[in-house]
Amino acid sequence: MDRPQVVSAQDWQAAREALLAREKELTRAQDALAAERRRMPMVRIGGENGGGYVFEGPDGQASLLDLFEGRRQLIVYSFMWLGADTFCSGCSMFTDNIGHLSHLHARDTTVALVSRGPMAEITPFKERMGWTIPWFSSLGNDFNDDMGAGDGFALNVFLRDGDTVYRTYLTTGRGVERLGSGWTFLDLTPFGRQETWEDSPEGRPQTSPYMWWRLHDEYEV
Repeated sequence: MDRPQVVSAQDWQAAREALLAREKELTRAQDALAAERRRMPMVRIGGENGGGYVFEGPDGQASLLDLFEGRRQLIVYSFMWLGADTFCSGCSMFTDNIGHLSHLHARDTTVALVSRGPMAEITPFKERMGWTIPWFSSLGNDFNDDMGAGDGFALNVFLRDGDTVYRTYLTTGRGVERLGSGWTFLDLTPFGRQETWEDSPEGRPQTSPYMWWRLHDEYEV
């Protein structure tokens, strides 16, 4: 197995400072992109209570407006639903990395999951994973299709002005992946994510993408 080159502390510090300069460039570029994102236009979700979407939740029916829980901003992750016996490991890994919601609530922002699955299947899986994030069923409405998820996954951001809801942002694919700290932590390590698409030195451990992903109670480590 190939490993990083061993050098003196002085040479290591020089290499670190050179990389730090590049990292700072990236940070400034990400800050500029975030500033541009904050200036994106938005589109109104027509109809009453945020488009007229009816979700099923643990306490019965809920509208998109209800998902805000009275806050001004809402982030909705469409969790890919494959059935009661086959759960999406990528969506599960993302959800594991969301963290304590109180920090987002402090900035007037709610996070919720929606899935094209019945609550009778969603609830036991949520309990198994130990998640407390609000999770709603979108069976019977067009939310997933309208919001770019379809039968897959996507993350949408909404803003509420009174009873009027606006859509402000959408991302999917690796745009969602970069939000999960598990992946970004691995990006800091010498072996990286250990997936074949990465540009890594010859001899570093690598396997096919996605194949190593598991539900957090399925790893044999």
